[in-house]
Amino acid sequence: MTDMAANLQRVQERIASAAERVGRDPAEVILVAVSKTHPPETIRAAYELGLRHFGENRVEEAVGKIGELPQDITWHMVGHLQSRKAALAVKLFDIIHSVDSVKLARRLDRFCTEEGRTMPVLLEVNVSGETSKYGFPIADRAGLEAAIAEMLKLPQVRIEGLMTMAPIVPDPEDARPVFRGLRELRDELAHKFPQIEWRHLSMGMTDDFEVAIEEGATMVRIGRAIFGPRRI
Repeated sequence: MTDMAANLQRVQERIASAAERVGRDPAEVILVAVSKTHPPETIRAAYELGLRHFGENRVEEAVGKIGELPQDITWHMVGHLQSRKAALAVKLFDIIHSVDSVKLARRLDRFCTEEGRTMPVLLEVNVSGETSKYGFPIADRAGLEAAIAEMLKLPQVRIEGLMTMAPIVPDPEDARPVFRGLRELRDELAHKFPQIEWRHLSMGMTDDFEVAIEEGATMVRIGRAIFGPRRI
């Protein structure tokens, strides 16, 4: 068994165990393999092991990969997306995890209209309060709700859930309050905006994905545990 195959098997087993610990079906959790810095041939090898969801952090890096790879891959934009790159992102990605402003949502809607498509998006929320993190501040509920109300006016953008990035901490348990906070926020928003199907919580990465799954993650973004160290 190759290193990647062994890595993937271990990750899938850990996902299943985490889900089962809290009475969830492991099939509810989508494994998004974060392939940033890895070349197309590495992604193709992961595809051949059965992975179909891949995440990229930079639009400009994804441009050089997506066209070379199988068309049945679902491509996730998981990094910060600048408004000026929205047009290209609409051409490349199947879902965007990192919508953090009404301005960005409006630009996505405009370019989706030109492309004749609808874009599923997740709203990025800064739960930890770190100034280095992007996203709607979780403390500003009024601002977030006003932004959602504006986005609901955009016909080509479809909100499907929330995303967050936990702080880097030595013990994954220290990230649990962040994941729980996102889940509780999702539950609040589901009551206030029942017209939205709040299907997804994108949270958890290599160091903390099991805790995220225990707290309700439906998408985990994992790179290093599958591919090994990043290529610089």
